[in-house]
Amino acid sequence: MNTDNKTALIIGGSSGLGLATAHKLAREGFNLCIVYRDRKSNADKNEEAFEAMRDNGVIVQIFNKDALKAEVIDEVLSQVSKKSIAVVVHSVAKGSLKPMISDTEALSKTDLDITIHAMGTSWWQWVRACVKNDVFADRVSNMAFTSEGNQKIWEGYGAVSAAKATLEALMRQMAVELAPMGVTSNCIQAGITQTTSFAMIPGSEQLAEMAKKRNPFKRLTMPEDVANAVYVLTLPESNWINGNIIKVDGGESLR
Repeated sequence: MNTDNKTALIIGGSSGLGLATAHKLAREGFNLCIVYRDRKSNADKNEEAFEAMRDNGVIVQIFNKDALKAEVIDEVLSQVSKKSIAVVVHSVAKGSLKPMISDTEALSKTDLDITIHAMGTSWWQWVRACVKNDVFADRVSNMAFTSEGNQKIWEGYGAVSAAKATLEALMRQMAVELAPMGVTSNCIQAGITQTTSFAMIPGSEQLAEMAKKRNPFKRLTMPEDVANAVYVLTLPESNWINGNIIKVDGGESLR
């Protein structure tokens, strides 16, 4: 595929859905700008993944920095060519999984604020900075990952659920306000996917087993399933898909 040297900005691309998306877009010819936060002990594993992406003949810029800091956003975008970003994928998975009420350690206001910013408002912070720095291409597919926990009650998921609701509200507003700039904005609601962040949810094993039973295909969603959907939204044929929560779950949420 000829992408005319367009770049995909992936915010949170070292594991899970973000990593699978990076691999998929690299195979389809997109240059990548990946911002992630990981410990040094995982450096070799991460570099191996990034080199595999480069083997597709694309440019891969990586920034192991805190994507939630304004100065990091400015630093990253200062190293991106003008009018080059054609895809934005927000895949930050940082938040509190504490219960809202507890005799031991309950969710605090600070926990809630950090989670909503990391998994919600930071998406808009990055998009706004892209506009300000004039790095958006003529057509941009702007997307973020949400989950079924946006409406359902899962143990310890209160803060993340609030962040996902914020994410979706921002998506709808961006879909309208950014459309004149050639930007489409959507959320992808993945089915239950066994990622590192999912494993941290209390009772995740039970959630996974229930999801297998609910899913018409009797399996969990794979990161590659979600990455494929991201790619579809980068195609010109998807230009009229804007302001939607797109379920990529094999029909799991129907039951």
